[in-house]
Amino acid sequence: MKTIKDLDINDKKVIIRCDFNVPIKEGKIIDDTRIRAALETINYCIEHNSKIILLSHLGRIKEESDLKKNDLSPVAKRLSELLERDILFSEKTRGPELEAVVDSLKSGDILLIQNTRYEDLDGKKESKNDEELGKYWASLGDVFINDAFGTIHRAHASNVGIASNLDSAVGFLVEKEIQALSTLNNPERPFVVILGGAKVEDKIGVIENLVTKADKILIGGGMAFTFLKAQGMEIGKSLLDENNIDFCKKILSTYPEKIVLPIDFAVTNEYTNDEEYRQKASDNISIDEMGLDIGDKTLENFENILRDSKIVMWNGPLGVYEFEKYKKNTDRLLEYICNNNIKTILGGGDIVAAATQAGYKDKIYHASTGGGATLEYLEGKTLPGLAAIK
Repeated sequence: MKTIKDLDINDKKVIIRCDFNVPIKEGKIIDDTRIRAALETINYCIEHNSKIILLSHLGRIKEESDLKKNDLSPVAKRLSELLERDILFSEKTRGPELEAVVDSLKSGDILLIQNTRYEDLDGKKESKNDEELGKYWASLGDVFINDAFGTIHRAHASNVGIASNLDSAVGFLVEKEIQALSTLNNPERPFVVILGGAKVEDKIGVIENLVTKADKILIGGGMAFTFLKAQGMEIGKSLLDENNIDFCKKILSTYPEKIVLPIDFAVTNEYTNDEEYRQKASDNISIDEMGLDIGDKTLENFENILRDSKIVMWNGPLGVYEFEKYKKNTDRLLEYICNNNIKTILGGGDIVAAATQAGYKDKIYHASTGGGATLEYLEGKTLPGLAAIK
């Protein structure tokens, strides 16, 4: 993997594809984690007197009304605060005005170009990796650095398109992501996977790839009920991914010693945070009940399995995390992992957000910035943005 340190960037125009796809409400950034994650690569370029050109997408652009709410100018402001220097901002994604700004850049200058997906208004040129657009953006710089792990699983004009036309490498963020995730290809043992979230459908590729490598896969979240249904259990009104019951049957029969399901749940009659819940065994759920979190006995069982593990990969919360009552055991398991210094990789936005909210993110070995990119890597798929770097 070619990294930024393998390129001569001294006094060069360096195009960096960042992931500034941050939550913005009424023009204010709610969470700047992804902006902070880009600083190491940007600062490295500043130290080498580069002329820095930043590209990123923000949200989806389907119609004119999407332009204003997905404007990147608040990111330029926040970046200026974090770097303590002026950031140039181009409202144009191409054309003479942009080119004039690029031509005037001096060593150490930083230019952020408007949301790359503004180009999607005209035939999805960014998202469909328009060849001409990729060549145009590449023409603005001397070298290209892909430091946007969150979009590295997509072939866009701003990553694959540019990399196809310029000497390219990955930035420090992408390098760290790949190094951390690649430890799962030949993991220390015992290697334990924790899978939560809503649907089995979203995790089929991950399960198929990791079940052959993992010593145990602990299943929680809404997806657990499809596995229980596959065993013939009553799950009441709990979440069910009906189309994948047969897949669950197949996995359970092929790897019975590896799949660990919840033995109890926090159940209630309504999908709400207001009603009181009760703890019930997995095989004792009534037809009018639904499970919204793993139970305390399941938590204890999971902790016992994790105690001796050498490395853990965790994707997805174990309960309905947006409800205060049903985030409890996800938080308790995060606390257990941190207190016992268990080497853990959090993969996917929801569990990383949960760890951040609970104050454990910085205590974890690695919290991946990618959502779909992390999942596709764990599925063993080729990541186009990475493959495009020669």
